[in-house]
Amino acid sequence: MKKLRSAGWFGKDDKMGFVHRSWLRNQGYPDDYFRGKPVIGICNTWSELTPCNGHLRDFAEVVKRGVIEAGGFPLEFPVTSLGETIMRPTTMLFRNLASMDTEESIRANPIDGVVLLTGCDKTTPSTLMGACSVDIPTIVVPGGPMLNGRFKGECIGSGSFNWMVKEKLLVENYTEADILEAEIGAARSQGHCMTMGTASTMACMVEALGLTLPGAAAIPAVDSRKKVMAQLSGRRIVEMVKEDMKLSKILTRKAFENSIVVNAAVGGSTNFIIHLLAIAGRIGVELKLEDFDTIGSKIPLLVNLKPSGKYLMEDFYYAGGLPVVIKELKKYLHNDTITVNGKSIGNNNSNPVCYNTDVIAGIEKPLQENAGIAVLKGNLCQDGAVIKPSAATTSLMKHKGRAVVFETMEDYHHRIDDPALDIDETCVIILKGVGPVGYPGMPEVGNVDLPLKLLQKGVKDMIRISDGRMSGTAAGTVILHVSPESSIGGVLALVKDGDMIELDVEKRKLHLDISDDELQKRKAAWKKPEPMATRGYVKFYIDHVQQAHLGADLDILQGGSGDEVTRDLH
Repeated sequence: MKKLRSAGWFGKDDKMGFVHRSWLRNQGYPDDYFRGKPVIGICNTWSELTPCNGHLRDFAEVVKRGVIEAGGFPLEFPVTSLGETIMRPTTMLFRNLASMDTEESIRANPIDGVVLLTGCDKTTPSTLMGACSVDIPTIVVPGGPMLNGRFKGECIGSGSFNWMVKEKLLVENYTEADILEAEIGAARSQGHCMTMGTASTMACMVEALGLTLPGAAAIPAVDSRKKVMAQLSGRRIVEMVKEDMKLSKILTRKAFENSIVVNAAVGGSTNFIIHLLAIAGRIGVELKLEDFDTIGSKIPLLVNLKPSGKYLMEDFYYAGGLPVVIKELKKYLHNDTITVNGKSIGNNNSNPVCYNTDVIAGIEKPLQENAGIAVLKGNLCQDGAVIKPSAATTSLMKHKGRAVVFETMEDYHHRIDDPALDIDETCVIILKGVGPVGYPGMPEVGNVDLPLKLLQKGVKDMIRISDGRMSGTAAGTVILHVSPESSIGGVLALVKDGDMIELDVEKRKLHLDISDDELQKRKAAWKKPEPMATRGYVKFYIDHVQQAHLGADLDILQGGSGDEVTRDLH
């Protein structure tokens, strides 16, 4: 076995070895813990301010049990936790900060291998980004989805129902008591959102990348088998340290391509794109926005989950979970890619059985022939924009409509339900100022509610375009991640009320129908808005964040620093 990294702290018989061991002994560790046992860091995103991760404190103890059984020395440490449903203005603003916290916590401490305890949307990519920049043996333990939400005898999805509250109250005559009952029943157990939103997408992402034990993604948080998975992961990380199985040995270009294919088949969130790009940038794998279309857009949709379908993650697990999907996708995958258990992804998923073909369709009879993400180009999005066809309205995939422009999110809230607003269902809603720099942080607001007067007419969907993101729990013909964003002078900033916008998803086209001369006049007249912050982390973020097509990571965080720290404590 390679010399342990932790030996640089605990294996010395000098003054600093004395210091490192002596102070840690106040926790009651016996002498043999400091003599050759792999130190396993348990990176915990638990927080009472992150409801989806509220059970991870207990999970850490289960992981520790597995680490000790395998002969390791477990040490739990906290990192910045990101609660999607609580934090303002958006957790995406703090994803890169949490990744820095994770990276430096691992590097600065005597850690030989790390277990990432994740759950809510950004806690998975942020911790993985940080771990990639250090590149030591790493395994992910997803916290798991909640049990299905329940309301009036039916299943509802936490995350999906909230996008319908306006319509339910103002159009379908739901009472406040109805909404309260739904509120209480939507999130009725520990775990993250149980739709195929971003949290579930991220869990599927890391399993498809090969970073979890097989079958980890879909197990509900409160199912006892989730704890078994956590304990086995604790055992396995010790063996990974002995084998020197670093992240860079697993996260190859082929592994990223596999993840794109799987994401398409499960109907995963568009947020997957921005996170996978950032992860690739940290580990040093070349990945471009166009790859998500080239590799994933022709993949059949196999999983019938909200928001693209009707079921939820609990049903997905009972039907066989992600291993069934991976088996069905065999002809599309690099089946020889290695995973954290030392076996290939093809070997791991050769024998799963599907127990409900209404939840997981077979490759010969998919729910939709071509799913995945479509990457759009045109003068309105020179560096790209994205749309999720499986969650969109087919009749709107080719459309030309009049722009109705909202300069800011506040402008939208102020005017969207004004009866005098000149808008109909053929129009295209344009929302500016919600990109990485502009908001700041690129919030999940792209799927804005439709005007009340159109909801009352029975309109269910319209084209909406922005430089922001949308929740993975949401649906609609929503064009997102327009790059470059409006707040740095992208063409989106120049759109005016009444401009004609042309969308043709089949041709991957998004076009602002004005002349080049008019476009240049508008560019010359455009004035950059004042920055949203002048100090602190937010100012640092605004100054260094990259655009959406590059993963919205900070420019100074690309690549990694490795695991070596050359200077001692004294």
